[in-house]
Amino acid sequence: MHTGSPEPAAALRHVGLRVTASRLAVLTALAAGAPHSSVDAVVSAVRERLGDGSAQTVYNVLRTLTDVGLVRRIEPAGRPGLYELRVGDNHHHIVCRYCDAIADVACAVGETPCLSAADNSGYEIDEAEVIYWGRCPECVAAESVLSYESPPTRSLETHLRLGDTAGDPEQATSTALNHQQQTAREEKDRGV
Repeated sequence: MHTGSPEPAAALRHVGLRVTASRLAVLTALAAGAPHSSVDAVVSAVRERLGDGSAQTVYNVLRTLTDVGLVRRIEPAGRPGLYELRVGDNHHHIVCRYCDAIADVACAVGETPCLSAADNSGYEIDEAEVIYWGRCPECVAAESVLSYESPPTRSLETHLRLGDTAGDPEQATSTALNHQQQTAREEKDRGV
């Protein structure tokens, strides 16, 4: 955990929160899960750990942990909110438009240049959030393979969304190629 404490119970005590089973389960789920976890993933992990747990309880715990600074919520446009344990620095994120993979990006070097707004409108700025958008290396590689094999009949996004392939470029490429070949066969059968 990037919370400054070696374990969840100590982190909770450090910020003045009572140590409860649901708070421990949420922090443990975030520590064991993806670096940017959805509420659904956290709810599933909490239910595995506790045997039961309502989604509302997880939402409440996440809100409390966010309010005290143990957890950070990010909201890429058009996507559900994600939670991470990396707090206390001014890092940003980069999101793949095709497979929704997300990665941390360090803030530009220097004395917090992204906190120096051209016009702060009288606000005292203490945080800046930047989200970069593009294609992850796996989606770029999958597109090159698709372009090399034959012209795609559907968008790369359609190919990559067929399975959860964000972490496995070979699987993404294989899935996309298999789907492309199936689509070509179907179009051939229809006389297209």
